[in-house]
Amino acid sequence: MNASVVRRPTEHAALRAAARSARPLPPVDCLLEALVIARRAGDREGMTLAAHRAVRAAAPEVGAP
Repeated sequence: MNASVVRRPTEHAALRAAARSARPLPPVDCLLEALVIARRAGDREGMTLAAHRAVRAAAPEVGAP
């Protein structure tokens, strides 16, 4: 059986639109608070998301094109 990729034009358009718009990040202290809350709740995905966003907010040049 051939494993072909299913094209999703709306997903592609949404990703392009998101890449064009700048999204301001919350203050670092709010992101660190979210990280602590996620840690206490045992939410691994929440911890990862909050940690990555805190790094991006603290050092905007990281990951910049």
